[in-house]
Amino acid sequence: MAKNTSPEFVLRPFEGLDGEPDLVALREVVPAATATARTTAEHGARDITFTTVLPGAWPALHRADGAVLVALQTHAGSGDASRDLAQTVLDALELEPGASLTSTVLPGPGPRLQDILDPAVPFEVTVHDGFDYWMDPDTEITPDIKASLDEANSTIIETRKLTTVDSAYWCRMGAREYLRWAMPHSEDTVIDAIARLHAKRESGFAGSKFLGAFRASGIVIPVWELPKGSEAEDIEGAVAEFWPSLEAALAVDAPLDADERRARAGIVSRQVTLR
Repeated sequence: MAKNTSPEFVLRPFEGLDGEPDLVALREVVPAATATARTTAEHGARDITFTTVLPGAWPALHRADGAVLVALQTHAGSGDASRDLAQTVLDALELEPGASLTSTVLPGPGPRLQDILDPAVPFEVTVHDGFDYWMDPDTEITPDIKASLDEANSTIIETRKLTTVDSAYWCRMGAREYLRWAMPHSEDTVIDAIARLHAKRESGFAGSKFLGAFRASGIVIPVWELPKGSEAEDIEGAVAEFWPSLEAALAVDAPLDADERRARAGIVSRQVTLR
């Protein structure tokens, strides 16, 4: 992919990356998770770990054990989140072990994530129950460090990544459970597909209710409310059975009929733009 030479806003900055939907989910709706990546040979073939957040809102950390962590939940500055993150990765690789990148500057024209990440290395996500993974395994956990971790961990929303479909995340908020499912398609494609199902009263699965969608980084993350008390493992099979119907609806490119247009209008009215 060509390098970005324009400061103009990029609506879908991570398009073309195999891990696009998971990357967007980790940027927007997953509280504590990591994902593997590696830079291309041109950029040193270095292993890096993307993380949702880092302590102190640091953009990056080069741990003493050599692990390089880059935070995803940072605000884009140039209008192209892919360009911003690529610069953070390159800056992180220059850090000495044990050092952190505490701030970033507005990057000029240069490579994007699509230019510096090796596409042969899968974007494999691990959801964590806490932020202990921030620490070098050999770091002594002092009372101050433990107190800081405990405070950070107390903010985490319980989240699990489903195994039967891609980029779908179960979460529990208070007394309710939800499914947030990031889709590697344009906003219009996903909203039209769900509208087709919604018009037929087929937009839910196993007693779930389609609520609406988050709009982020040029894609959408539809959200379903699950039957009260549902655990992630309880819905794995139902979501897998629902997927062929949704996949078929995603493949339809015919114009929406009147009922589907009404359903779509309702869905759009419930969309929330995250960035």
